[in-house]
Amino acid sequence: MAPWSRLARDWLFLKGVLRALRATMPIGRDRGRVFPHVVAELAAKHGSRTALISEHETYSFAELDARANAYARWAQANGVAKGDVVALLMTNRPDYLACWLGITRVGGVVALLNTNLSGGPLAHCVSIVGPKHVIVGANLAPAYASADAFVSVEPRPAVWLHGAAEGEAAFDGPRIDQALAGFSGEPLPAADLPRLTVEDRALFIYTSGTTGMPKAANINHYRLMAITHGFMGAMGVRPDDRMYDCLPMYHTVGGVIAACAPLLAGASVVIRERFQASRFWDDVVATECTLAEYIGELCRYLVHTPPCEAETRHKLRLVCGNGLRPDVWPQFAERFKIPFILEWYAATEGNVALFNLDGTPGAVGRIPWYMKRKFPTKVIRFDVEACEEVRDASGRCLECPPGEVGEVVGRILNDPSKPSMRFEGYADPEATKRKILTDAFEPGDRWFRTGDLMRQDADGYFYFVDRIGDTFRWKGENVATSEVSETISMFPGVTDVTVYGVAAPGYDGRAGMALLVTEGELDLAGLHAFLASSLPPYARPVFLRIGRTIDVTGTFKQRKMDLVREGCDPALVTDPLYLAHPTEGRFTPLDVELFAAVAEKRVRI
Repeated sequence: MAPWSRLARDWLFLKGVLRALRATMPIGRDRGRVFPHVVAELAAKHGSRTALISEHETYSFAELDARANAYARWAQANGVAKGDVVALLMTNRPDYLACWLGITRVGGVVALLNTNLSGGPLAHCVSIVGPKHVIVGANLAPAYASADAFVSVEPRPAVWLHGAAEGEAAFDGPRIDQALAGFSGEPLPAADLPRLTVEDRALFIYTSGTTGMPKAANINHYRLMAITHGFMGAMGVRPDDRMYDCLPMYHTVGGVIAACAPLLAGASVVIRERFQASRFWDDVVATECTLAEYIGELCRYLVHTPPCEAETRHKLRLVCGNGLRPDVWPQFAERFKIPFILEWYAATEGNVALFNLDGTPGAVGRIPWYMKRKFPTKVIRFDVEACEEVRDASGRCLECPPGEVGEVVGRILNDPSKPSMRFEGYADPEATKRKILTDAFEPGDRWFRTGDLMRQDADGYFYFVDRIGDTFRWKGENVATSEVSETISMFPGVTDVTVYGVAAPGYDGRAGMALLVTEGELDLAGLHAFLASSLPPYARPVFLRIGRTIDVTGTFKQRKMDLVREGCDPALVTDPLYLAHPTEGRFTPLDVELFAAVAEKRVRI
């Protein structure tokens, strides 16, 4: 890297950090000022200026605040005291934000339920937070009905419908949208409000549940303030901006960063119920958005859509998000003429936050040497096979040198002057305990375990490698599934891919397997040759599975548990299977006879 280029990147980094720091400075001045108070201040300042726009309703700043006040009055009238939980199961709309703002205004805690869940998993999410009330959008009444009998909360939570449910799953319970008509939108008297501080819990936001049941992460008011103010500063939001938000509002990205951060600058947010690749650019153009939020595979879905006239006619000046794959980054930026990509890395519940403030392709963030003391984040050596950190003879963890892959950890401190370094944990204390690494570098120190493998280069840039549990060991080497996926995705005809390790009968470790979704008939001979020239032997998939879709979470994270469980056995898998035949040098259809030959080592993989 040329010296002038390094200086330019340092300047962009420092400029972004200073914007974020300036935006978050007010948080520490008044610890009794929380986000619901900020919304009231915004209403007084901006009044009739448009805040939230959707196909359901549009709220000005004043209308959003008034609606939140009505929800606050409803909560108090129905026995919600400080610390009591209300669960919210509703699809994206401005009233979603008004609901949790109002309930948190009177000290309630709102659990944001994943709208894709039903039955046992949804019942689990309700049960672990023990709510007094559950608010259910009418279109999700059947999903809640499938879970209601399995909810293990005593006394049973009261269920309120938002809208009119139809069919057999309709509830006999009250309608909260009708009940709100009886409550004023005027501010509650100060004497009727509990004293809140940034230390009080505001929300439960759930992890995605890709490796088990979702966990309910504790989100206090400080975290809400830090996320909203920090991202407003990092994005450099202006009053004339308009954010496009089609991500789930039950998640931090869609419900806090995209929906709330722009409001702090007096900007507007366009809320859509869900992401639709086919209408994305037409909608961005029609709504005149200047900002957009992405997550996971959204950008990859867009680069696979047919070209449309609107895709370069937009007014976007910045897109912000996480999980943009390095192989997709240049295609996305160049095809859609994106002026700037602000990639970042963070966990909903964690204390590690990284920002790529200069747009370096592929990097999830940067901490240069002169910022290491302010942001105590390390990459430590990790044994993938043993699934544990590596410690030296004295029992201390080892920090990875530049370029070496390890787990990212963040120092936990309960110092009032450094609240961003806290880890608030989950509703489940055991889940909290599993995420804390102790006595890592000195006696008594505590570190948050991200569960992510990364490498950091000499200039401080972090590059995501894989999730712990996804990386597997084969032939004595660690295989990062994300890197193999990125390689396979570049082959013509592959529209989607997920890579995982499976148990191969008679072999140690896990053999690589790839599930491919293809467009038309796949050139298997060409794919075999491509992988032979692109990947080292140990990283090439031993087994292929050709399927129609890949199961993902509501935030586009791939679910692999069932795939790993089904493995490569033709007796269990109905999709077409292939073996990278070691002597024939091609992908051969894998049937019961060939699978038996592999198990008996008549064919050695």
